[in-house]
Amino acid sequence: MRKFGLIGFPLGHSFSKKYFTEKFAREGRSDCQFELYEFPQVADFTALIQQEKELEGLSVTIPYKEQIIPYLDALDPACERIGAVNCIRIRDGKKVGFNTDYLGFKQSLQAWLGDAIPSALVLGTGGASKAVQQALCDLGVSYRIVSRSKQEGQLTYQDLSENKAWLERHPLVINTTPLGTFPKVEGMPELPLEQLNESHLVYDLVYNPPITRLMQECMDRGGKAKNGQDMLELQAEAAWSIWNSPR
Repeated sequence: MRKFGLIGFPLGHSFSKKYFTEKFAREGRSDCQFELYEFPQVADFTALIQQEKELEGLSVTIPYKEQIIPYLDALDPACERIGAVNCIRIRDGKKVGFNTDYLGFKQSLQAWLGDAIPSALVLGTGGASKAVQQALCDLGVSYRIVSRSKQEGQLTYQDLSENKAWLERHPLVINTTPLGTFPKVEGMPELPLEQLNESHLVYDLVYNPPITRLMQECMDRGGKAKNGQDMLELQAEAAWSIWNSPR
């Protein structure tokens, strides 16, 4: 049996298991299975690898996209630049990290906006944010990072509230945080909502619910919004290609 899975904590509502289980059934891959491996600390990864000898690949989600790196044998060069891992290929005992969030987001954003992608505010600083930042760099899109706490080179939500120019000059708002994810659907980054208007575009990496509160707030003010469903599908297929690549 070929085994694949997802590591993270918590994993109560996993896109990956449903997606790959349905994919395997649809394609008649009775020799493949995808499981959830939920553990409260990243150090448990070592025991998982020792116990599950048939594992060929893993997806990685919050909060381990950065924490997992020291436990791997190598990183794909592109993944090394990003500094976050969301896909692991296991072959001949060697664990190699990749980042398919980057590929999924880049392709999804281009499909939504075409070549005319405006300046962006990237909400959040975690592993998904790092993949988004690399994609924006490679697309030639200028951006600023927004965080709850003050860090050098970053904006805070208070900065956005105190200076309207930030949202005026950066019409594209990308939420890379888990805020608003089911079941805590009322959650939302602390954006000054009164500044949103018909010129704004919200790309929320959250996919459950399909319309997050942040997306709705933008659309209610005449703007446009999309969720991260197609990004997830694109990154999942990219992971599948990596797990099945000849080398």
